[in-house]
Amino acid sequence: MRGAVYNSAIPDFNRLTVNRAFRSGSVFLLQLCFALLVLPAATLAADWSSAEQQLAHKVVAVTGPGAVAISFENRSSLSRRDSEIIQNGLRSSLESAGLRFVKADSAAVTVVISLSENESSYVWVAVIRQGAAESSVVMVSTPRPEGSSTARDSVPTTLRKTSLFTQRQPILDVAVLEEGPSPTHIAVLEADAISLYRMQGGRWQQEQSLPIAHTRPWPRDLRGRLTPAKDHLLDAYLPGVLCRINSGSPLALTCRDNDDPWPLVSGTLNGGDLSAFPSAALANGATTVVPQVRAFFAPARNFFTGTLTPSIGKFGTVPKFYSAALLPRDKYVLWLFAATDGQVHMVDGVSDQGARFGWGSDIVSVRTACGAGWQVLATSAGAQAGDTIRAYEFPDRDPVAVSVAMDLPGPVTALWTESRGDSAVAVVQNRETGSYEAFRVAVACNQ
Repeated sequence: MRGAVYNSAIPDFNRLTVNRAFRSGSVFLLQLCFALLVLPAATLAADWSSAEQQLAHKVVAVTGPGAVAISFENRSSLSRRDSEIIQNGLRSSLESAGLRFVKADSAAVTVVISLSENESSYVWVAVIRQGAAESSVVMVSTPRPEGSSTARDSVPTTLRKTSLFTQRQPILDVAVLEEGPSPTHIAVLEADAISLYRMQGGRWQQEQSLPIAHTRPWPRDLRGRLTPAKDHLLDAYLPGVLCRINSGSPLALTCRDNDDPWPLVSGTLNGGDLSAFPSAALANGATTVVPQVRAFFAPARNFFTGTLTPSIGKFGTVPKFYSAALLPRDKYVLWLFAATDGQVHMVDGVSDQGARFGWGSDIVSVRTACGAGWQVLATSAGAQAGDTIRAYEFPDRDPVAVSVAMDLPGPVTALWTESRGDSAVAVVQNRETGSYEAFRVAVACNQ
C-alpha cells in the first residue's frame, strides 16, 4: 500500500588519498550525524511507549483479560517502519495487560487499532467489538516530537472543502449550475423533490421546488445522483426512477419508473468520453478514451448489482459495489470498485484483483494538475465521531496516500464526482447538529 523509497549508495572513495586529519574529521562528522539521528528517535520511542501502555490499559478495561483478534490500520503519515514499531509495542503492552491474540474466526472479541493524526498530535483509536453488543471506542493521543515535520509537509497535495449547502432534511446530491468565484446557482436532490437555489445577498434563496413522483416506496437507505444532460438541464437518478428537468422557463420535472443503469463517469466530460490528463505516464502525449460506463442499481437496496454496460474488457459483471473510481492508464483504464464484501476490486479489463485497504464504502476519482494527474478520494472512519476523506494515487495496484486525511463533522452519506471531473460533492450528516451538509472537495497541489 505504500511506495518504497530507496537511497542511493554512498560511492566508495580512495582511502589512500585521504590524510589522517580528514579521516578524524570524517569520524567526528559520522558520530555527530549518528547522534542527531538517534536521539530524536529515542525520544520518540519513549513517547510511543507511554501512549502504547495507556491505550493497552484502556482496551483491557473494556475487554477484560482473555483472547482477542487484533488488527491495525495506519491512516497517518508515519512511515512503514515507525508504524510497525508502534504495532509491535502495542502488541507487547496488550499482552502484558492480559490479552492473548487469536485468529478472527475463533475470537469473541475483535480490536481494530487505527493510527491517525491531527495537526499537532498522533491519535491512536481502538474500536472494540464484543459479540452483538455495540462497539466501544477508546483512544489516546501523543504530541509530535519537537522539530518533526508535520504530516502536511510530507504529502504532495492538500484536500480543501468548501461549504455548498446545509439543511435539516437529507441531501442526496448537489449540482452546481452556475458559478463565479464560488457557486451562485445550485440544484439540491432530496427524497421527494429537486430544489433550485440562487445566492442572493450572501444567502441561498429558493427559486423553485419540483416534486418527485414515484410509485414504489423508497429503500431505507436512499441514494440518488444529479447529472447534467446535453439536451436538457439535469437528470436525477434514484432507485427505480429517472427524472429529467427541462431547460426552458419555467422549469418542469418529469419522472418515470425506470431501471436503466446509472452513469459511473462524469456526464459532461468530453461528451461521455474522457481523455486522460497529461502526466508522466502519458509523456508521449497519448490519451486513453474512457467509455461512458454505467452500472445497474439495485432498486430495493443501496448498492449497484455489479452488472456493467458496456463491459470493462472481458468483465460484464463485477462484485456488488457501493461506489466506483477510474484511473486512466496509457493503454487501459483501471477501475476501482468499493464492493459490499469490504474489498476494493481493481479491474483492468483482463484481471480482477481484490484487496482490503481499510477504506469506507465511498470512493471517487478526480482529474487534477497534481502528481500523476488523477487521484482517488476515499472515505474512512475518523478518530472522532466523523469520517475522513483522503487522496490516493496508484503507481500500480497499491494505493499511496498523497494528502493528509481531511476530517469531516460526521459520517459521509454521499460522495459523487462533479460533472467537470476535478472535484467531488460530499454530503455529511453533522453529528452535533443532525443537519446534512454538502461540501465541494477539491485537490490542491502543494508547492
